[in-house]
Formats: sequence, structure tokens, C-alpha cells
Amino acid sequence: MPTPTARRWNREQGLTLLELLIVISILGVLAVLASVQLSGYFGRAQHQTAELQIEELSLALDLYRLDMGRYPTREEGLRALLEAPASATGWQGPYLKKENAIEDPWGRPFLYVPEGDRYSLGSLGADGAPGGEGQNADIAN
Repeated sequence: MPTPTARRWNREQGLTLLELLIVISILGVLAVLASVQLSGYFGRAQHQTAELQIEELSLALDLYRLDMGRYPTREEGLRALLEAPASATGWQGPYLKKENAIEDPWGRPFLYVPEGDRYSLGSLGADGAPGGEGQNADIAN
């Protein structure tokens, strides 16, 4: 014969469908709020990563110039930091550790334009188009 405690447990052990739907709804709302918040952090993190990569590339370009007496030409591009160009005498590279260091966080190559003793280096941001604001803003040295 079941005890009174056991009988009470059997009656209270399940959730009604309405209670279950309320709990699932609350969890869904919390998940949406968290994902919206995290997506903003992720976008800012990619933008900051691109800025740090540009600083790293600038350092590698300066080391290349110390060894070669010039910056890589437009034709050589940033690939010259990873592999010796055909006309390289004095190349002491590779100047970057990773092959994908010449790509921005969105998987596109960094824009490199040599201008004599200077150069422009940048990324078009998340949208890959000139201009933009926030995560889509261009990043340059």
C-alpha cells in the first residue's frame, strides 16, 4: 500500500502542457536576447582583429624594407612577406608566421598599395565595400 507521501509525489511529478510552453517561451526570449548581444561583441571583435592584423603587417613590411631596401611592389604584394619574390636579394623572410595573415577577418585579402617610401594598407570592413559605419567601416593604417 503506497504511503501518503508516495501518492502525493505521483500527482505532482509532471508538468502541464501550459507550464512547459511558458518555460520554453521564456528560454526562447532569453536565447534571442543573448544572441543579439553576442553578435554585437563578435562584430566589434572582428573589427579590432583587423586593426591588430594591420599593425602586424606594418611591422612585417618595415622588416622587409630593412632587408630589401624597399617595400614590396604592387605585383609582389603582401605575398612577398611569406615567399621570396623572384628578384629578391637579401630576403630574410618569411616575415609572417601564418599563411592567412594577409587576409582580413572576413576572408578577403588586405588592400596593399605601395607609394614609393610609403604604403597604404587596409580592409573594407565586414561589407567588403568602400565606406560604411560600425562593422562595415573601412580600416586603414
